[in-house]
Order: sequence, then C-alpha cells, then structure tokens
Amino acid sequence: MKFKLYLLFFLITTSLFAQKVTTSIDTTRNKIGAEFKLTLKASVSNKDKVVFPKSKNFGALEVLNSYKIDTVKTNDKWELIKKYGVTQFDTGKFTIPRIPILINGKPSYSDSLKVEVFNVKVDTLKQKMYDVKDVAQVETSSNWWKYLLGILLLAGIAAMVYWLIKKYQNQPKEEEPVYTSPIEKATSLLQQLETKELWQKGEVKGYYSELTDIVRNYIEEEIEIPAMESTTSELIAELRRVANQKKLKLSKETLENLEKVLMQADLVKFAKVKPLDFEIEEDKKRISSTIVTIHKAIPTVVEETDELEAWNEQQRELARIQKLKKQKQVRIITTIGVVVTIIFISLLTLIYVKGWDYVKDNLIGHPTKELAEGEWVFSEYGNPGVKIETPKVLKRMDASKILPKDAYAVLKEMEMFGYGSMFESFNIVVSTAKFKQETEVNFDTVLEGNTKTWEALGAQNILFKQEEFNTVKGISGVKAYGTMVMLDKIQNKSQKLYYEILLFKQEGGLQEIVISYREGDEYGKKILDRIINSVELKNDSE
Repeated sequence: MKFKLYLLFFLITTSLFAQKVTTSIDTTRNKIGAEFKLTLKASVSNKDKVVFPKSKNFGALEVLNSYKIDTVKTNDKWELIKKYGVTQFDTGKFTIPRIPILINGKPSYSDSLKVEVFNVKVDTLKQKMYDVKDVAQVETSSNWWKYLLGILLLAGIAAMVYWLIKKYQNQPKEEEPVYTSPIEKATSLLQQLETKELWQKGEVKGYYSELTDIVRNYIEEEIEIPAMESTTSELIAELRRVANQKKLKLSKETLENLEKVLMQADLVKFAKVKPLDFEIEEDKKRISSTIVTIHKAIPTVVEETDELEAWNEQQRELARIQKLKKQKQVRIITTIGVVVTIIFISLLTLIYVKGWDYVKDNLIGHPTKELAEGEWVFSEYGNPGVKIETPKVLKRMDASKILPKDAYAVLKEMEMFGYGSMFESFNIVVSTAKFKQETEVNFDTVLEGNTKTWEALGAQNILFKQEEFNTVKGISGVKAYGTMVMLDKIQNKSQKLYYEILLFKQEGGLQEIVISYREGDEYGKKILDRIINSVELKNDSE
C-alpha cells in the first residue's frame, strides 16, 4: 500500500514538474561558418504567455536567423516551436548555454548543448590564390557631426537665399519723388505719361485713363474737391461753384476745354471711341493748359520766413533715416529668425528620424557613447591571466585598501584592475586571486562577499540572479546579474545600476569580472556585451 502511495506521489510530482521546454539541434558537428539549426519547443496551455529570447548571441555562437514560431496543437496542449540559425566563425568545441524562455513571466531554461566547428580543407594546388586585401575602413555612427554640418549648411544656404531675395526686394527702388506742390506733381506725371507712348502703342484707353486721373488728382489736391469720385458734369459744376466762392479767375473757355477732354475720355473708356492722333495731341494740350490756368488762378501765399519749411524738411529727413534704420533692423531680425527657425525645424526633423536620444547623445554628448565608439584595447590582466577587451586600459588598484583584513590574510596573491566606479556611468573591475592553501572556491560565498561590499558602499535593493556561463573556448563559470540602487552619501543622490559578474576558478585561484552601468543606458549595454563576448581565460590544460 505504501509503495503504491509513493508511486502515486512520484507520478504526480513528475507531471507537475515536467519539463516545459525541450531542446534539439540538427547536427552537433558542422563546418566553420555553416548554420546549426537550434530548435526550442515549449509545451503550454492556450492561456500561457510565452516569450522566446531575441538575442544576437547564444554563448559563443552568433545568431544568423530567427525563424517564425510554429504552433502545433496536441490534445489540450499547444506546442510552440522556435528555430534559430546559429554559427561560429572559429574552429573548436563550443557550448550553447541554457537559454531562458519566459512562460507567464517566469524563466524556463533549455538544455545546454555541445557543438563542434571544424575547418574546411583547401587544396592549394587546384585553388587559385590571391593576395590579402588591405583592411577596409568602416564608417561608424560617430560621424554624427556630418549630419549637423549638413543641417547647418542647408540653414546657411537658406538664409543666404532669403537675404538675397530681401536685398533685391529692398534695393533702392526708384523712390517716389517728393513733390513740393500739386502743380509740380501734375507736370511731372504728364511728362512721364508722354515717355510711356501708350497711345502710340495702341493703348488709347489706358492713355486717357491716366491723363484724366492726373488732372482730377491735381484738382482734388489743389482746390480740395472730390474730383476723383465725381462724374464729368459734377466736376465741372463743382469747379464753377468753387471758382465763384473763392474768386478764382477760371475762364469759361478753360472749363469747356476740361469738360471736352473728360467727355472724350468717357467715350474712349465706355463707348470704345478711338480718337485720331491730332485729337489726342490736342486733348493733352488742353489738360496741360487747364492745369497751368488753375494754378495761376489760385492766390499765392507768401510766407514771411522759411524757417518753418526748413524745420519741416529736417523732420522729414530724420523720419526717413529712422524708417531706413528700422527697416534694416527688421531685415536683420527676420534673417536671424529664419535661420533659427530652419535650425529648429532641422533639429525636429532629425529628432523625428533618429529619435531624441540620438540627437541628445550626439549634440550634448554621452559618456558611455564615447566609450562605446572609441578605440578599444585588448589586454591580459592578473594571474591566472584574464584576457579581455575594454574601451579603456584598466588601471591597477590597491586590493589591500578594498578587501577586509581577514579576507586578505588567506590570499597568497591578489591583483585588481579597474576603470570608473560604482557612482559613475560605467564601471569594470577585473580581479584575480591565489590562495595560500589549497581552497575549494565557493561561488555563492564570493557573490555574498560582493553583496556585502556593495552594501558598505551604499548599495540598496540588490536584486540577484545566477546562471552558468561558458567562454568562447568552453571554459565554464558562473554569471550573476541583476540591479541595485547605489546611494552616493556625499552628493546625496542615487542611481539605479545594472550589473553582471563573471566568476571562474582556474589553477586553484579565482578570476572575477564585475561590470556595472546605469540601467536603461543602451551604450552601457553595448559595452558590457562586447566585453563579455571578448573574455578569454587560460585553460587548466594549457
């Protein structure tokens, strides 16, 4: 009976903890650069939410293709099949690490797999050989200044075009002459009308229209009657009334001549009458004679002094200078406004196309962006040696000032190298240690020690996850990762950090790599990924 209960309990626990994710690969041996087909299968219900990883690398293998998810229904379960095409461009034996698949927000891990990549034999007798080509220079995204230079160049060209247009528009146009009297204005306009030769070109209607406008405008300005708005008969009647009222010496002949020309103009404009050439000449003479006669008929007012006129002229000149100065200021302000607007629009366009972070990082600057895009260094640190690629050369640190005395007492040798600090935007520390006596290294104890050290520096809310890790050459270790809030007690501010720790035990010693950056910093993540992918350690057998 007890045996049956144990068997039942075993079956129940087996079904409850049955592996949800299975792993397979099409082949474990392949040529260099050839594709391995890695398949992950997740058996779930229709209510489960499954998220497959979108990584560019699985351990030392690069992901070439991420195929669409296939779905197969079996009974009341759904089987989600996700395939990846992975490869390696170096020979040797490699490990595809356990890959996390999120099921309802909780990770389920695949099995790790061993694969081997072998070289392709080349028959140098049959294969034609070529010289090695020079290294090609690859443009990086650090050429952001070219975009800005292009924008400023376009803005400058636009501003220059605008300035030239305004310059031609505001070129000393033939300033409208300032006439000292209505008679001077009327006489000048009659001379200008003759130079146009309108009626000689067949534009008789236009000629008569301008001719009568000149005389009407003169009468309106000189005698102050609404000549421009009056009909011919109304104008003649008003002239007679004003002449009698102001005692103007206007003869009957003068008024008849004016009336005759105005009526002729009405016939030309409205009845399409075309006078003969000599009639047009006569009409022009009549208008000139009328204007002169009206001018002579107006009494002349003699001023006792022309000081007032001189003062008025001075004021007009000052007003003209002020007007020109104001127009110049408006042009300058307008040009600056156009340039600023163009730059602003260009920035908005760049933000829309590239995003605000791109513009901010490239114009204002970003410390980790400069690290990521700068010149990197590949070097070896400590003993046992850790070969690693970093954006800056790591400087030697005094381990005795960092580690507790009791911890330092058991060490035979301790070397530490680092760049930055936990309070900066990016930090990396590489340390190697050898013990005085043969010691079984416990990774959990080491990680616990790191946690206590961080807490002493001001770290809070330390979140921690741990998994296996394999280098490109297949050396196994442990990777711990998570987040923390680092409090700077001196400046009284805090920042949230993402960190990763790699731990290895080689030659009876401990090798540790600690990297941290501000959470959410995409350049910090790029630096971390590149560093992690470059880690090389000396194998025990070497």
